[in-house]
Amino acid sequence: MSSDVRVRFAPSPTGHLHIGGARSALFNYLFARNQGGKFILRIEDTDQARNVEQAKEKLLESLKWLGVDWDESIDTGGEYGPYSSMERIDIYKKYVQQLVDEGKAYYCYMTPEELEEERAAQLARGEAPKYGGRDRELTSEQRQAYEDKGLKPVIRFRVQEGNVVTIEDAVRGDVSFETDGIGDFVIARNDGVPMYNFAVVIDDHLMKISHVIRGEEHLSNSPRQALLFEAFGWGKPTFAHASLILNPDRQKMSKRDESIIQFVEQYKELGYLPEALVNFLALLGWSPVGEEEMFTLEQLSDQFSLERVSKAPAVFDTSKLAWMNNQYIQAAPLEKVIDLSLPHLIKAGRISENPGETDKEWAGKLIGLYQEQLHYGAEIVELTDLFFKQEIEYNEEAKTVLHEEQVPEVLNHFLSELNQLEEFTAPHIKNAVKATQKATGQKGKKLFMPIRVAVTGQTHGPELPDTIELLGKEAVSARLTHAASSNA
Repeated sequence: MSSDVRVRFAPSPTGHLHIGGARSALFNYLFARNQGGKFILRIEDTDQARNVEQAKEKLLESLKWLGVDWDESIDTGGEYGPYSSMERIDIYKKYVQQLVDEGKAYYCYMTPEELEEERAAQLARGEAPKYGGRDRELTSEQRQAYEDKGLKPVIRFRVQEGNVVTIEDAVRGDVSFETDGIGDFVIARNDGVPMYNFAVVIDDHLMKISHVIRGEEHLSNSPRQALLFEAFGWGKPTFAHASLILNPDRQKMSKRDESIIQFVEQYKELGYLPEALVNFLALLGWSPVGEEEMFTLEQLSDQFSLERVSKAPAVFDTSKLAWMNNQYIQAAPLEKVIDLSLPHLIKAGRISENPGETDKEWAGKLIGLYQEQLHYGAEIVELTDLFFKQEIEYNEEAKTVLHEEQVPEVLNHFLSELNQLEEFTAPHIKNAVKATQKATGQKGKKLFMPIRVAVTGQTHGPELPDTIELLGKEAVSARLTHAASSNA
């Protein structure tokens, strides 16, 4: 364990917390806790055009919901703040100027139109597009001429050609990049705001970040960042790039991909448990010792290591997540499951917005009836549909059951038994089923299946007496009468 370990998650406030970002945050958090180090949450908000109002707050809320907390950030402070990039502009400008003064960076006056024209010409020649270096060696007179035209320069980092940049990656081993394919890249825009690759290097150095743990999609940023670390004479942090997350079709995920729910807040709104989502995300590209799959956050922290992070792509298996969430729901107290599910019954208009005690008690029993089947809170609406229908429809399987010859006798006798009940409760209903069995001589599927199908329209479901109690005497009587007469 090392208290020198300092890791960070540095999201851009451009929207909701993406599941890929959530996994990166989780891996950093688990590594910090495992090593007795610090987890820093930093906001990378230099791209002002893409920033979304209140996105910072939503990012923090989503991480807190997952149970991922931090040691330093915009809300808690810390000795290495500020923790928002736009509050660090003056810090960045000093280091930009240092590179310019040392001849390691220079002013570039090419317009977007000129850059696009250069790019198109390179592509037409079959070349990989990169900056051609037109303004690399401008004289002061040439610079002044551009300034006189009202042009504002960006600042580019001078990349030495013919070199190789090697990244020592804790997950992938040594990864090398040829500088000829990089080109002189922009480190500060023409308004003085630094680019991501520059700001992140300054922040990681000044905040003493020891390990940069992130997704493989950031691997292409690494050579630029490594070159900047070297230009300042600073030691590089240890890089660790976890695998890509693929969608269920094993394709690279995009934010426009509709085959998968992609944002943490959506899972929260659907009624997933944070413990389940954390458990699932941890297993996307990291493997524990042994065969166990269910872990608490504390258990994950105890086991997590970079040695067991995979470079092979991880598939976001939605059915596996649903299964895992169901395991957590089954193990949860009923009150917690009610909290997950009741809002969805209210939203669907099944329960009033301000239910009284009787309605809340009934809804609680209904949710409890489906706790073992429930994969997420919103699913309760679909699962309990039969409780809110005036009439039910029978599929072909159900019709086959209802056309068996013993059905009218079973249904009519059961209805007679129900009508004699003083208390319409599950134990008394169970006794009515037993009395029907004794009177008709029918048992097993010949007895239970016609009753279940008649009152629910389904051949499978939760405990029959409990289901009948919650449906209520009036609805059950009507359905039994209808099913019996249909078969007559």
